[in-house]
Amino acid sequence: MDELDRMFRRLVNNIRAGYPDLLARPFEVSALHQNLIPYRLNRRELDIDSAEEYEIALMKLLSGTRGLLNGDPDMQAALSAELESPNPDLSVFRAWGTASVSINPTAIRAMDSQSPPMVRVPVSPSPTRQAEMAGRATLEVPASGEAPVATHVASPPSAPRVAAPAPKPAPSPAPTPVSAPHVQTVGCRYCGGELPEGRETHFCPHCGQNLSVKQCPACCTELEVEWQFCITCGRQSE
Repeated sequence: MDELDRMFRRLVNNIRAGYPDLLARPFEVSALHQNLIPYRLNRRELDIDSAEEYEIALMKLLSGTRGLLNGDPDMQAALSAELESPNPDLSVFRAWGTASVSINPTAIRAMDSQSPPMVRVPVSPSPTRQAEMAGRATLEVPASGEAPVATHVASPPSAPRVAAPAPKPAPSPAPTPVSAPHVQTVGCRYCGGELPEGRETHFCPHCGQNLSVKQCPACCTELEVEWQFCITCGRQSE
């Protein structure tokens, strides 16, 4: 599995978790890198070390490589040609921000077939094990990995059978770390619209822009709001 497969798998998992309707309808290109699989929140799962690697994988995904996404033929041709150039412009996909793409259902089925869910098949206990369970035997499991041995039978066979306590549920997996939300105290920096007071505002209610990040004025790399310089080109952010 390479970076393109990991990006597609992460995209499908994120959509299933938060935007399930997008599995069956188109969405804009800008939603990919701004909301669905933004670099700063998914780089650990994508196993990508730099913004350049992320943008190359994203351009491959948008260009229709391996048929993972359906999209505008002109956009896919332009991105494919740019990727084949000696020095590709990795920001060219931003020019297609309003173009529509959709997930190929065949690619989803192929992805799911590669990691089928594990099903535990129940196994009937042996007569000896049934007797131990009826007598509530206490078992010792040697550290060497030998078979468990019954050491004590508390009740005679005629004693009433007591159900074993239900096992404790397994702890839920740790959630993906998410950057602390940005609290807006002034108007939207994109449209100037008034923002709700005293509330954490992630997106502008007037223009829909993401307020928790900003872009480098030179290379359009997404930056944290508090960053003073671009991590890609080094230019001071506005």
